[in-house]
Amino acid sequence: MKSIKLYFEAAIEQGASDLHLVGDEKPCLRIQGDLQDVEEKVLPPKELETAVLGLLSAEQKKKFQEKLELDFGLDVKGVRFRVNLHRQEGHVGLAARMIPAEIPSPEELRFEPALNNFTDLLDGLVLVVGPTGHGKSTTLASMVEEINKKRKAHIMTIEDPIEFLFQDKESLVEQREIGTDTHSFDEALKHVLRQDPDVILVGEMRDPETIATALTAAETGHLVFSTLHTSSAAEAVERIVDVFEGSRQKQVLIQLGAVLRGIVAQQLMPSVQGSRVVAREILVNTPAISNLVKENNIPQIYSAIQTGAKEGMVTMDNSVKQLLKDGLIDKEMAEKRMGKQRRI
Repeated sequence: MKSIKLYFEAAIEQGASDLHLVGDEKPCLRIQGDLQDVEEKVLPPKELETAVLGLLSAEQKKKFQEKLELDFGLDVKGVRFRVNLHRQEGHVGLAARMIPAEIPSPEELRFEPALNNFTDLLDGLVLVVGPTGHGKSTTLASMVEEINKKRKAHIMTIEDPIEFLFQDKESLVEQREIGTDTHSFDEALKHVLRQDPDVILVGEMRDPETIATALTAAETGHLVFSTLHTSSAAEAVERIVDVFEGSRQKQVLIQLGAVLRGIVAQQLMPSVQGSRVVAREILVNTPAISNLVKENNIPQIYSAIQTGAKEGMVTMDNSVKQLLKDGLIDKEMAEKRMGKQRRI
């Protein structure tokens, strides 16, 4: 087996979004959404495991042996990767996501007006949701970077691992990594409120404790950004509520209805140029939406988005139609992505 760093370098040279190295399988890259083999030979499991463990610190090796899972950041030739290690069928597996060196601008990401407005907020909760690999971290990083460029603020990020690296511009930016700088999202969030932040980025709201603390932070005058793995704004509200026991759900609905500022649900799709382009459903928390959330009338949220264009709201179908109208995707792709059922 050749040096493991060469596979990362191949990902950089070919502009891949992801690298997959799995014992007894061919190494492959994801390029513009499609998996492609790097070479025909399968990776010898023992050699791969030795090479992978060679990337880790002693503490990381210990954690991987205990948990059989590990997320960490890796720099190769000045390019940052978010790496996940795991085991499958007794062999080690590695999945690495390449993080662009430059944080893309709102113009490059085709931000709608509502997304630009979210960066002007002083408090509340803004969520970016969608499947894994559909650009949630990139959208959040671009919004946080706009704040960094525009105003004096203390920005704290809590990530697992750190992805985009921010350079202080107008703001003071501190980035904390789970496992290196803090033990958990929950622990970090409990203490972050004593660190005088204006803006808090929580990499992912994974558990009831993290969600509860994020809601409290948003309630007490902080602007909080985070992500969830759901495919729509309504599902995001449902997911947050369902995490809690029945007796607490009413309180969470009232809190969420008050602090929520917006939800962006996004998905990447192949463009006619061979790259990928983003479609977004956008919810802006108006008094009408707030009441729907507080009353747990989640099925009505989609209708409210449909009628909320004046407030900057966009349905996923209308976003896809706009991409088609702008000539960025073809009719076949638009038909596959519109409606409730996504098709291959």
